Amino acid sequence: MKIYSEDTIVSISTPLGENGIGIVRLSGNTAAEIAGKIFRPKDTNISLDKTPTHKLHYGHISSNGTVIDEVLVSVMRAPKTYTREDVVEINCHGGIVPLTKVLELCLKNGARLAQPGEFTQRAFLNGRIDLAQAEAVCDLIRAKTELASKIALQQLEGTLSQKIKTYREELINLLAHLEVSLDYIEEDIEFLSLDEIEDRVTKILSQIEKLLESADTGKILREGLKTAIVGKPNVGKSSLLNFLLREERAIVTPLPGTTRDIIEETVNLRGIPLVIIDTAGIREHSQDLIEKIGIERSKKTIEKAELILFVIDLSQPLSKEDIYIAKLINEFNPQVGADRPQR
Repeated sequence: MKIYSEDTIVSISTPLGENGIGIVRLSGNTAAEIAGKIFRPKDTNISLDKTPTHKLHYGHISSNGTVIDEVLVSVMRAPKTYTREDVVEINCHGGIVPLTKVLELCLKNGARLAQPGEFTQRAFLNGRIDLAQAEAVCDLIRAKTELASKIALQQLEGTLSQKIKTYREELINLLAHLEVSLDYIEEDIEFLSLDEIEDRVTKILSQIEKLLESADTGKILREGLKTAIVGKPNVGKSSLLNFLLREERAIVTPLPGTTRDIIEETVNLRGIPLVIIDTAGIREHSQDLIEKIGIERSKKTIEKAELILFVIDLSQPLSKEDIYIAKLINEFNPQVGADRPQR
């Protein structure tokens, strides 16, 4: 089923900048017609309207007799395309000027500028991918680690969708057994017992719960695990941040209170992105106004953190400030605080 039967969209599908190649993509019933108005193939016998699907053609993009760029044009016929519509890709040189000029010519000849994500939206609405796969496209583009990319690709290939489909089919099958047993309750026919049905439903629910639990893992891989480094002033928080990043990101001095504001960086830890936040040193009684502001921000960071690295100087006994910070963690983020190791 086609949702957009008369609407052709266009967009630059590669990042703007100084690149070797850039792509302008069209999708819709008139994609080949629009591209044909501005494309001049080297083989003059070629017409994009009639060319076979999935073929590359060499030529030039021109406007009023002026050559704009040397290009390769590929025509892909529906339904064997990403959107299940006719798709044309114009492979230009990757500079800003040729790409924007080709885009302008496509718009001038009847295409509409695509909204962000509209190619994937059309793929979803036209049945090319389901909702889980559409989300996976976004996850794959934004993946910060190899593990995140791998999981997104599995979802794009339909791993999640197939599991959901299997659970749905099993539940429909059990429902059919129940309906038949009610319709023929007085007949001498063997059906699944209520205990058997309950057992199967319980197993399916257990599998669904495990699937839902994995959503938290997916969120972490997409957005990163918010990790707060907290502790009293001059205990080594910034040194820990620099060590994890393998660079001198934060200023380290013997003077306490060097970090007055929040420093945030992302590091890849075995495929898991950690959004590491170096907070200002916390002390219970501070007379410095700027330091007080930093401490308040540190408290807010503790509240939102999913992982807290509480830095303590083990060369010295626990101080009142260490105990105060431990209480703050339990107060502002009891869930994370409850996971602390016991001594």
